[in-house]
Amino acid sequence: MPTAAPFRSLVLAGVLLGSGTAAQAHPHVWVIAKAQVVYADGKVTGVRHSWSFDPEYSAFVTQGLDANKDGRLTPDELASLAATNTENLAEFGYFTKLKVAGKEQAFTEPKEPAMRMEGNALTLSFLLPLKSPAAPGRGVAALEVYDPTYFVSFSFADAGDAVTLSGAPQGCTASVTRPKGDGAKVADAKTGMSEAFFEALTAASNYGEQFANRVIVACP
Repeated sequence: MPTAAPFRSLVLAGVLLGSGTAAQAHPHVWVIAKAQVVYADGKVTGVRHSWSFDPEYSAFVTQGLDANKDGRLTPDELASLAATNTENLAEFGYFTKLKVAGKEQAFTEPKEPAMRMEGNALTLSFLLPLKSPAAPGRGVAALEVYDPTYFVSFSFADAGDAVTLSGAPQGCTASVTRPKGDGAKVADAKTGMSEAFFEALTAASNYGEQFANRVIVACP
């Protein structure tokens, strides 16, 4: 069952069952992301993620989850998958880096995992709390979302709500910097490497950082 396998295993299995050409290039899965930086009492307390997966991965990972066979997947039917996938993201640092006032923050276990189907795209959402609330002081909060191994390609949504702030002090603003060009083409051109090159990368690798989506939150 999809709920029993680790996140990366699910991704790879979905690709291998899909088109033959997709399995030969990186990335394997595409995600349209939204992020919300959460504040309380003037301190950053967490990041709320919303990730919409490409149709091929969405179709694979939801096989057999329509419990009542009505042709629709409800949040309740997807709850177990949401919890398992969110838990397994710990291995990859939740694909999230956050610095507040120049100091990298540590996260605790995610909360409020949920999944929903929107058309043919599966969307995973969860709250990623900081271990300790962080005061920006005169500094800024810098958020990066990416996969170090570039197994998964993250792109922030084009909509105005791609990055939002919740509970932030008055006057705080968020700006988004997206990687330049087509990341997949850049990866092919820069490496010319086989799939083995990418399979050797780990969560400690920095290869995928060049494709990171970055958010800067500045407060007066």
